Amino acid sequence: MPKTPPERLTLILDRIDTPVGQVLLVTDADGVVRALDFHDFEPRMRRLLARHCGAFELVERKAPAEVRDAVLSYFSGEARALDQVKTRTAGTAFQRAVWSALRAIPPGQTRTYAQIAQTVGSPRAVRATGMANGQNPIALIVPCHRVIGANGTLTGYAGGVERKRWLLAHECTILP
Repeated sequence: MPKTPPERLTLILDRIDTPVGQVLLVTDADGVVRALDFHDFEPRMRRLLARHCGAFELVERKAPAEVRDAVLSYFSGEARALDQVKTRTAGTAFQRAVWSALRAIPPGQTRTYAQIAQTVGSPRAVRATGMANGQNPIALIVPCHRVIGANGTLTGYAGGVERKRWLLAHECTILP
């Protein structure tokens, strides 16, 4: 008997203008965020979506108001606007642990890859932590921009180091 191909997941793609370029916000039918990336990294976002969701199709329209408003509020100065946004990803148990640790970093603060590795109970897995950080499909909400090098430098960021610098400065200026 022939195998039935997997059903394609229909996702909503919203494009939101921000001070550091347009962001691509992808949500599912439940209004849960599946991806968030910058417009100039759309091919990367699509690769990560395929890895996390399997077959999918993107339909361009506005994301649910509460999710869209949270993104806009973050850029308007509400440092914690993204804290309660629901996300859904696949990933290994280690990746999900790293992403959870990233979400625990308060706005305006940073951690090193070694500190994140320690937090997830794998202090020797610094490189693996960096790789998990790089596979994060939900920028800003899972704040990979808050991770820095051991010497305090702004190491690589999928959205570009200049965006990382802007985001960290933005968070420092909007803290209560």
